Amino acid sequence: MTWDPDTYLSRAAERTRPAADLLARIADARPGRIVDLGCGPGNSTALLCAHWPEAEVLGVDSDPAMLARARQSGLAADWQQADAASWEPAQRPDLIFANALLQWLPDHERLIPQLLSFLAPGGVLALQMPRNFSAASHRELRALAAEEPWATPLEGVLRDAPVGDAGFYHGLLRGRAAALDIWETIYCHALDGPDPVLGWLRGTALTPLRDRLGQEDYEAFEAALAPRLRAAYPAASDGVTLFPFRRLFLVARRAG
Repeated sequence: MTWDPDTYLSRAAERTRPAADLLARIADARPGRIVDLGCGPGNSTALLCAHWPEAEVLGVDSDPAMLARARQSGLAADWQQADAASWEPAQRPDLIFANALLQWLPDHERLIPQLLSFLAPGGVLALQMPRNFSAASHRELRALAAEEPWATPLEGVLRDAPVGDAGFYHGLLRGRAAALDIWETIYCHALDGPDPVLGWLRGTALTPLRDRLGQEDYEAFEAALAPRLRAAYPAASDGVTLFPFRRLFLVARRAG
């Protein structure tokens, strides 16, 4: 996928808040070596660098534009372009932090235990994934993508449920992790401006569609999606649109 850092960061506060909430759950850890896997433009990396200024921090992302923006941040971190699905660390980290990454990748049965195995003894895997795929925003997106003229070019692009429930991940890691903490949070974002839910989706969920469709077809897709989203998420009298968003969090510690 080809990411647009400006579009992604247009909702920087809302997108960074889950990373801050995940960090708060592991704030008493003392990692010497940290990997921010799927670091994007560096907004989550900035939190890690500020909280553990003495640690070695590596930001990893597959997208050149996102990494270019991260490098411009001036953070005391190293940066690596790599695909998280096949990435392996050169040295065992004490913390792998993955904020809003793994929903893009398949095969969680293999990938998440593998990430845990990469850690140094006693190390922590901390991850957050959107689990909003049954919400009206994503139902409307999938329904429109299933209609022609978009169904044929978009075949296979969208997945119905790329993230499992808490029970799935508990079952996956309970025999592998020395300690395991899983929880969900529903954020109720108060969005303003014209078509704010569409604007939110531009930064994330619509990215693979934009890559697959030509510019003209993509603009037509957005034009057809916008009224559906306005109907699903009507603005209040003050112009604010409430957008509930469910996220799943997981913190697993490798045995020492």
